[in-house]
Amino acid sequence: LMMFWFIVSAVLLLFALRLRYPYFIADAKYMRRIAISIYRTTKYLKSKPFYTLVDRFLDSVQKNPHRAFIRYQDETYSYAQSDKRSNKIARSLLKHADLHEGDTVALLIGNEPMFLWMWLALAKIGCSAALLNHNIRSKSLVHCFSCCGATVLIAGAELQDSVEEVLPDLRELGISVYILTDHVTAEGMESLTDKIAQASDEPIPADLRANITFSSPAVYIYTSGTTGLPKAAVIAQRRLWAMSVFPSVCGLKSDDVVYICLPLYHSAGFALGFGGAIERGATVVVKSKFSSSQFWDDCRKYNVTVIQYIGETMRYLCNTPKRVSDQVHNVRMAIGNGIRPEVWRTFISRFGNVDIKEFYGSTEGTLGFLNYAGKTGAVVRQIRSTEMRTFDQEQEEPVRNAEGFCIEVVKGETGLLVVKITQKAQFGGYARDPKQTEKKKLYNVFEKGDVYFNSGDLFRTDHENFIYFQDRVGDTFRWKGENVSTNEVSDILTMATSIEEANVYGVTVQGYEGRTGMATITLKKDHQFEPDAIFSHVTTYLPSYARPRFIRIQDCLAVTCTFKQLKGKLVEEGFNPAVITDPLFVLHETVKSYRPLTRDTYQSILDGHFRL
Repeated sequence: LMMFWFIVSAVLLLFALRLRYPYFIADAKYMRRIAISIYRTTKYLKSKPFYTLVDRFLDSVQKNPHRAFIRYQDETYSYAQSDKRSNKIARSLLKHADLHEGDTVALLIGNEPMFLWMWLALAKIGCSAALLNHNIRSKSLVHCFSCCGATVLIAGAELQDSVEEVLPDLRELGISVYILTDHVTAEGMESLTDKIAQASDEPIPADLRANITFSSPAVYIYTSGTTGLPKAAVIAQRRLWAMSVFPSVCGLKSDDVVYICLPLYHSAGFALGFGGAIERGATVVVKSKFSSSQFWDDCRKYNVTVIQYIGETMRYLCNTPKRVSDQVHNVRMAIGNGIRPEVWRTFISRFGNVDIKEFYGSTEGTLGFLNYAGKTGAVVRQIRSTEMRTFDQEQEEPVRNAEGFCIEVVKGETGLLVVKITQKAQFGGYARDPKQTEKKKLYNVFEKGDVYFNSGDLFRTDHENFIYFQDRVGDTFRWKGENVSTNEVSDILTMATSIEEANVYGVTVQGYEGRTGMATITLKKDHQFEPDAIFSHVTTYLPSYARPRFIRIQDCLAVTCTFKQLKGKLVEEGFNPAVITDPLFVLHETVKSYRPLTRDTYQSILDGHFRL
């Protein structure tokens, strides 16, 4: 009888806790996973000799040699086969490229197994890899070399023409160039595939990487370059471990099949997808590039259980024609960032109950958030102190008090996320770019002498302690004394019946302070731009200062390789109909509609006769 009442009491206690603290169970599960990941990472970092991610891979080779490691097109490569392939690459590089522990090698390779084998080979001989965006050309490509200090370039055969364009510059920098082909006729380049074929697949001695520590560079990953040239973020071994363990915090298991359709040269595809699979001993499916039309067919073909997303990829999936097989798949979890609330809801409704693990983090950052509770639109539920400071939108810097210290933001208001730089939370900075590295640091935030990482991102916390991403610093603009979030306006615009996508930004107008709102949009298939309906929509859902004064219509929006919308060129082009050939419209308050922006209307705006 006592046992009965004990069980009843325990159930009632849990029920009461659930009512009082609705996220108690989710919090407890998350904290358990965090504790396990910290224990594992600490064990890796404290091991003697240092235990690297490639050592973790080798343990899986011993434990499950025949388990599928990489699936690509119609081929499957086991852990053991991948180990031997990377051994052959490592031995060929040791012999022909004269590489040594501590050297950096730049990889210009597309999404294919060779990319992964090449990194494993370099890691086995103690070399770091600079992961180049294979879409960049000319000056940007040369710039990437000056960032990372690579002495060797290895490029895919299909990218040989891109390399030949900058070959004189590379030779001037003393860089050895290898092409993944059997024969090269151009002077200054060597073939590599033939040399790999002749090499032994015997194991690589661990003493070749004996001096690698947790602070040694593991990879250089370049920022997207949404503004200016790409910057090379230095990812140390410690940081690579933290990124690779993150998917297990989300719930990744050893029997999962991870679909990698994001670029392997980016942190999401490489560190979270590839690194996360190695850390758990899982299988990866590599796709040459994202395809919304082939996505679910691939998931069914390879029995995918975990997918990745970034930027607008989820929206692209939701915009594909509906099929009866939409919910016929085994995908149980999606890990990524940047999904808008309305897309989140549409995705779940259409494709089934996929557990969406929305997170926040940056390649070079020192902190990451995970929305483990599944609250639509949020990036995390705050269960420990998170530093957000009051931010001046016009000056683009934190507000400081009379003593010179930053001011903590009030709950419900938007603030700048800053993270203290410590021995355990180090900021690796940008390779060979001290100026840009210094720009990301804030000094004397709380007390004299402290140093914080400036995320450049604005967040807001609600009454339940959920944190929501608001905007990037620079994307938010100020108009008529009010701050306007480009993300919020984009979300509202895409709720309109005819609008497919919207890229919102601020443009300067002669005679006005701040920047006024402008939106470049694409229209849904078989839809026309509806000036009256769009006017009604924005006036219903947006305050006056946030309504886009100008609308530009394009067939497709320009995005980075990681599907982040590009704003720089659009801002530069502004709203001048003499420069822009796309259809342009201006919000006309008098006629309660959007009207075509003619050259006469444009001049009238500049002269101050047409008021915005």
